[in-house]
Order: sequence, then C-alpha cells, then structure tokens
Amino acid sequence: MGSNPLLKVQSAGIQFGGLKAVWDFNMEIHQGELVGLIGPNGAGKTTCFNLLTGVYVPTEGDISLEGQRLNGLAPYQVTRKGISRTFQNIRLFNELSVLDNVKVAYHSLAKHSIVSSIFRLPSHFSGEKEMEEKSIEFLKIFQLEPYLYEKAKNLPYGMQRRLEIARALAAGPKLLLLDEPAAGMNPQETHELMELIAFVREKFNLTILLIEHDMKLVMGICERIYVLDHGQLIADGTPNEIRNNPKVIEAYLGEEAAESHAESSPN
Repeated sequence: MGSNPLLKVQSAGIQFGGLKAVWDFNMEIHQGELVGLIGPNGAGKTTCFNLLTGVYVPTEGDISLEGQRLNGLAPYQVTRKGISRTFQNIRLFNELSVLDNVKVAYHSLAKHSIVSSIFRLPSHFSGEKEMEEKSIEFLKIFQLEPYLYEKAKNLPYGMQRRLEIARALAAGPKLLLLDEPAAGMNPQETHELMELIAFVREKFNLTILLIEHDMKLVMGICERIYVLDHGQLIADGTPNEIRNNPKVIEAYLGEEAAESHAESSPN
C-alpha cells in the first residue's frame, strides 16, 4: 500500500521478569482497513492489544499512530490520540444507565472545564446538554434508544456488546480495537454482530483491528489477518492465504494436520 499506515508497530515486545510474552511483533494497518489478529489460546493476542492501548509499556520496539509514538502513554492518553477498545469480558458500568455509559465516553472529550462544573457555570450546562443529545443520537444508531434509562446490567448479552461498542465509538476513535466481540454469542447474535461491525465501519469511516476465535466471523469480514503463536507473528495475509498456510494449520491443529494438508493440496 502506497499511503503511510495509520498504525505502525515495529519489532514490539514485552517481557515479564524473564518471560517473553510477545516479541518482534510487526504490524501495519492503513486507514479504512478491517484487520484480524488470531492465534490459539495463550498466543499473546490480548497482550498485543494491551501494548497498543497503553495498558502495558513495550520493553522493546515502537508503536505509532499517524506517525506519533505511543510508547509510554497512559491508556487515557492513547484514547485521546485516537484508539478505543472493547474487552473480551464486557466491562460496562453495570449500575449506570445505558445513556450514562455512553455519556462517560463523551466526558473524556468534554470541552468545558472542571471549574465550570464545580461552580455550575453556563458552559457546564450547555456542555452536558450537548453530550446528552449526542449520546441519544448515538444510541439510536445502535438500536438502543428504547433502553436509555435501563441499567446496563439488565440488557441481554448481545445488547450489552452493542452498548460496549457504542461507548468505544463515542470517544471518536481513528482505530477501534475489538477483543473477541463474539465471545458467548449464539450463531444469530454472531451474524448480527458481523453486520454491525460492517455497518459502523462504513458509517464512521473506521479502521478496525479485531481479535476473534470465531473463524467464520474473521474469514467473513477481515481483509487481512495476522496470526500469533507463542508470542510470535507466524503469518499475515488475506483470509485465503491464512486458511491455507501450513504454519497456521500447525499452530491450530498440530504438525500432522499441517503435513496432511500439504499432501492433499494440489501442486
């Protein structure tokens, strides 16, 4: 690709004590792409997400967004730079309403000051009104308007996922990271999720990086896929290239399966 990448990861890695969790990790994602990151359990996928979002500081390598180095930034600073994420285990404010969960994200971008909030100045009220209006409009897009004042914990599982994605998008990201969004979903919910991801990508001109174990979902919506195994990148390419890559087959199914696939493949 000719343009400069939105996200660039160069030889990034992290170790805990003497254990290398991820090393020599390289990735480029361009504006508008929908990219997958897959690998067996324990491969290091969520660790990579934690590196990208400032939860962990890489012990080697560089991570940059639009050419700006992210190494060492706190998670809230990474969010302000333009990266938002969801989590493998849904992390909503369960006791808050659906509306307030989204307003929390808008507060991170609030223009009125702490002083105006403390003294209840006009700018505070106008800012709060604007955030509420934007949040409601946002929840309409995600078909959550009927549940505005319902506690988040009372939503069905699939709607909780929608709410978490809506909250992540309310922060206005350039890059959205989705960590196993289909976890715990039934086939119908997974199909609806695929449609939702495609919709928000087009609606908000988003770039998306997705971790997922559901191969049908990954192969169905991702344009390129990176594969991790034991903390190392073992392959990257199109879904078809990954589907037929012996290293990937071996990582998931073992050496015998990879050899069997190679023998059965046409020369």
